[in-house]
Amino acid sequence: MNLRIYRAVGFTGIAQVLASAGSHYLPAVTVIPASKDLGLSPATIFAAFSLALCVSAFAGPYVGRLVDRFGGRPVLMMSSVSFAIALTLLGFSQGLLSVLIAYAILGFGMACGLFEVAFATIVRLFGKESRNPITGVTLIAGFASLVGWTTSVYIESKFGWRGTCWFWAATHVLIGLPVNALVPKPDTTTTQKPTPAATAEAVTTPATATTTSPVVQHSPGKYTGVLLAFVFAASSFVGMGLMTHMPRMLEGIGVPLAVAFAIGAFVGPSQVLGRLLDFFFMRRWHPLISARIAAFAHPVGATLLMIFGAPVAALFVVLHGIGNGILIISRGTLPLAIFGTRGYGQRQGWLMMPSKFAQAAAPFLFGLAVTEWGSGALWLSGGLGLGIFAALCLISSKYKPD
Repeated sequence: MNLRIYRAVGFTGIAQVLASAGSHYLPAVTVIPASKDLGLSPATIFAAFSLALCVSAFAGPYVGRLVDRFGGRPVLMMSSVSFAIALTLLGFSQGLLSVLIAYAILGFGMACGLFEVAFATIVRLFGKESRNPITGVTLIAGFASLVGWTTSVYIESKFGWRGTCWFWAATHVLIGLPVNALVPKPDTTTTQKPTPAATAEAVTTPATATTTSPVVQHSPGKYTGVLLAFVFAASSFVGMGLMTHMPRMLEGIGVPLAVAFAIGAFVGPSQVLGRLLDFFFMRRWHPLISARIAAFAHPVGATLLMIFGAPVAALFVVLHGIGNGILIISRGTLPLAIFGTRGYGQRQGWLMMPSKFAQAAAPFLFGLAVTEWGSGALWLSGGLGLGIFAALCLISSKYKPD
């Protein structure tokens, strides 16, 4: 069983690195040279990337249902093919229409190949025991920014933005597709756990009976899904907004721009640190507890930054990164802990739909806030962080789904 977990986590994690490198982290490198070559404004191409996020949002529930039915392997393989087609077309694009078509296909690939499907794949394989494997996938995926940006910058400097697109297209075919094909198939004897059988098992031993009988288990409240969707959307908005505008915001509080970029680079390692903390110290806690602590990290950092200014900029970035890293894990673990395994993939698609729209809007809206308010944009991100914490506190940790 351990070998099966290592295989699933390893191959799914590697696939996440490639999927993110060829999608989320690509525009930062290619948009400026592409806009000059195509005669389009950078804002127009970023809008095309927002289109990809919207396509990913709408396709999410359908793709999740496919994972529930067939397992993650064929869906992840489909993502490799979609990424390859989209990036090949993007490399050949000659105008706005071809760019939009390429990014729309890229959006479908994102729906099939990013975290939501990775989490659903793990849950389809390991059911209730998926928390540690989910954390393992996010740990490996934490290297996506390092791999994506450094590789794309190097390839773009040698072969241009079109060559960069074609490089990642080839990578998805030659590496991504075989890696996804090696993800284990789900074991039908362990992935479906009918309630009657679970109930029968629960009363076979006195120990189990005494554990479950005093507590009346209720289904999650009708607003629980709404609260979770808000948590994921708000955290995605803050994460994407700061990913795009953090150096400029830090510059507004007196940090030199070159230093701001260097400090901003701590976000990636800090996210990995957060995931390590979750794996080694928080994995026995209910995921709501670790998520609440993580949600509070950004408001604390923002408050310190507004009070003390530039000297605590690095501390702010580290606190934000640690919290964001754990909150990304919670996108997989919270729905599992609250709703259970049944219909997990499709539910993930619905829960993450607002998150995709928030990601699409964050670069523009958060950029507008930084332009108008400068470092006062921290009131927005810190307020959203407190809202996330409050929403998590409104969700009960007593749900014990079958």
